[in-house]
Amino acid sequence: MGEHYIKPEVAVTLHGLFLERVKRTPEADAYRYFDTQRDSWLTLSWKEMHEQVARWQMALRRENLVNGDRVAIMLRNCPQWVMYEQAALSLGLVLVPLYVEDRPDSVAYIVNDARVKVLFFETAEQWQNLSRVIVQLGCVQRFISLENIAGHNVPHLQTVESWLPAQAELQPERARNRNELASIMYTSGTTGKPKGVMLSHCNIILNAHASLQTFTVLPHDRMLSFLPLSHALERTAGYYMSMMAGASVAYARSIPLLAEDLTIIRPTILVSVPRIYERIYNAVHAKLESASPLRRKLFALTVNVGWARFEYQQGRGKRSAKFLLWPVLKKLVADKLMDRLGGQLRLSVSGGAALPPNVSKLFIALGLPLIQGYGMTETSPVVSINRVGKNLPATVGQPLQGIEVRLGEQNALLVKGPCNMLGYWNNPEATAAIIDRDGWLNTGDTASISISGHITITGRLKEIIVMSNGEKLPPSDMENAILRDPLFEQVVLYGEGHSYLIALAVLNPEQWNILAQQAGVPANLRESLHDPRVEAQVLQRIAAQLKEFPGYAKVRRVSLSLEPWSVENGLQTATLKLKRARVFERYEKEIAQLYKGH
Repeated sequence: MGEHYIKPEVAVTLHGLFLERVKRTPEADAYRYFDTQRDSWLTLSWKEMHEQVARWQMALRRENLVNGDRVAIMLRNCPQWVMYEQAALSLGLVLVPLYVEDRPDSVAYIVNDARVKVLFFETAEQWQNLSRVIVQLGCVQRFISLENIAGHNVPHLQTVESWLPAQAELQPERARNRNELASIMYTSGTTGKPKGVMLSHCNIILNAHASLQTFTVLPHDRMLSFLPLSHALERTAGYYMSMMAGASVAYARSIPLLAEDLTIIRPTILVSVPRIYERIYNAVHAKLESASPLRRKLFALTVNVGWARFEYQQGRGKRSAKFLLWPVLKKLVADKLMDRLGGQLRLSVSGGAALPPNVSKLFIALGLPLIQGYGMTETSPVVSINRVGKNLPATVGQPLQGIEVRLGEQNALLVKGPCNMLGYWNNPEATAAIIDRDGWLNTGDTASISISGHITITGRLKEIIVMSNGEKLPPSDMENAILRDPLFEQVVLYGEGHSYLIALAVLNPEQWNILAQQAGVPANLRESLHDPRVEAQVLQRIAAQLKEFPGYAKVRRVSLSLEPWSVENGLQTATLKLKRARVFERYEKEIAQLYKGH
C-alpha cells in the first residue's frame, strides 16, 4: 500500500518532506487557490512553491533569528501558509499557528507564552484587533501583514510585498534533526488558559505516514482544505499527508461558499469535522419534510438498501435480492446527494468530535465510504481510524501502526507511541498530569475496546453530570443526540447537584419560524421563546431524541435563544468547541430561574 509515499526516514524533517516532494514531482499541481483580484482559480506547481519558499526563507533570515525561536502565523488556509512555515522550518524555527478569528486577549496570551518573535497575519481587521493588545505583544520584533494597511505608524509592521525579496535561492536546511521541536500548537482551552502542545518533526511525520497506511491517497487525488490549518487534523491530513502522497490541495474560499467550492473543485477525498456532515444531513431531512410521500418512501428505501449492501460488503450481512434495485436507486437518489459534494468523492474522513451514527449511516448508505477517526493535538493528532474494509461506524476505529492503547482507571483511554507530544510548553505540571512515567498519555476520554481492537468513545472523564440523586450522566452524548433534531443549532445540558436536567439551546432561525407557527406565537417577538406552549413542544422534541438514554436522563426545563454561541462572544473556542463554564456563567440568571422553587 502506498509505495509512492515519501517514507519518514527519507523525509527526516517536515522541510525535508517538502524538498523530497519537489524533487519527485516538480511539475505536478501542488495547490489551487482563488485569487480575488483576478476573480479566478489559480494553480501552483511544486517547483513554483520551491521558488516562493526561497523568498520567504531569505526574508526570515534577515530577521536574525536563531534555532528554536518561535514565529507565529494567523492566516486563513492559502499557499502562503505553507510558504511561511516551510521557510521557518528550514531555518530551525518553531511555528506557532493562531486561529484567524481568535479573540485579541487569547492571541496576546499565546504570543507572550511562546515569546513569539515574528507574527504573520492577514487583514486590516486583524491588525485592528492586535492593536488593542499591542502593549502585551512586546516580544514581537516584526509584524508582517498580507494586506496593505493604510495609516499605520508602527515601525516594525511591514507588508509582505515590502518584506519579501524579489527572488532568492533556497539555502540548505539549518538543522536536520527529526527530534527537534517543530511546532507549538495551543489547545482550545475549553477550561482555563490554552496549553502549548510541543510537537517534533518526528511526531508529525510518523503520524502522517501511519495514517496513510490505513487508506490510500493517490497522486491524482484532489483534497479540499477548509478546516483551519491551525487545527491539528487539517494540518496533518490536508497538508503533510497530501505532500507525502503527492496529492494536490485546493483551498476553499470560505465555509459559506463551501457548497459551491465542492462542485467546482470536485474533490476525491474530504477530511472534515462532523458539523459539516451534520449540516448536509439536516438540509437533506429538512427538504424531505416538504417532499411528496412517494419521494420520502424512495429515499427511505435507498438508505435501507444502501446500508444493507454496506453491511454485506463488510462481511456482517447477508446478500439480498433487493440489491438488484441499487443501480436504479443510485441513479434516482444517491447520485444526487453525491453530486452536491462534487460527484467525485471516493473517501471521506471525519474526526475532531463524535460523528452521530445516523449521520454516518446516511452517507455510507448513499455510497460514500465515510470513516471516523479519533485523536487529539497531544497525539499529533491521529490515534485511531476505521479502515474502509473494517468499518464499524459507531466506533473510532483501530489504533494506527505503532500506537498502543489501553484502558486505565474509570476506563480512561490511555495512549502510548511515537506520536505522543514532547510535553506542554513551559508547563511541566500539566505535562506530568497527562503523561505518566511510563509514557502513557491519558486522553481524558472514557472508552471501550473490542476484541477486534475497535475503540468506542463512551464519554469524557471531566464532562460527567452528577445529579443530586447520585445518578451520573454523559452530557456530550446526550447533547449530540438532541442536535440530531434540525431545530437545535447548539445545546448544553446542566444539572450538577440538582434533581433534574435543564437545557440551554440556540435554535435554527428557519426551524424556529415553523415551530412558532405551530405553537401559535409570533416568531419575531423575543418573549415567544419563553412561551409555555413553545417550551412544551421543545421539551417533547428533546425527549424524542433522548429515548435511548435512561429514564432519569430527562430534561424538564429549557431556556431558548436565537443568538449563536460564538468565538466573538467568548462562548466558543477557536476550534469551535463550546466553553461550557462560560455558557453557564452567561446564563446564570436563566439557570436560577429554571430551578426556582425546586
